[in-house]
Amino acid sequence: MSLNLEQYVSEFSAQNINGEHLLQLDGSKLKALGMTSSQDRAIIKRKLKEMKAALEKARKAQEKMEKQREKLRKKEQEQLQRRAKKTDKCSSDATEGTNEQ
Repeated sequence: MSLNLEQYVSEFSAQNINGEHLLQLDGSKLKALGMTSSQDRAIIKRKLKEMKAALEKARKAQEKMEKQREKLRKKEQEQLQRRAKKTDKCSSDATEGTNEQ
């Protein structure tokens, strides 16, 4: 509707075309849905291309965020392990010092 192609809404609805299905449509599938105008198909295909690009960009950004989170988790875990080793060493040094006395 935002593309001024409301004449196709009823057929898309009747065929249960949702967002996921919409992204899978190509020219021949659009034609089969009753979209006879090549200009209308071109408008839809261009918009679908934009949407796919935006989805891919969002997916890559999500992957980047997940990698950063994982990197932070690993760094925090390494710091905790270093602290634990220092604590163990200090405890063993203190125990050795007590034993020497």
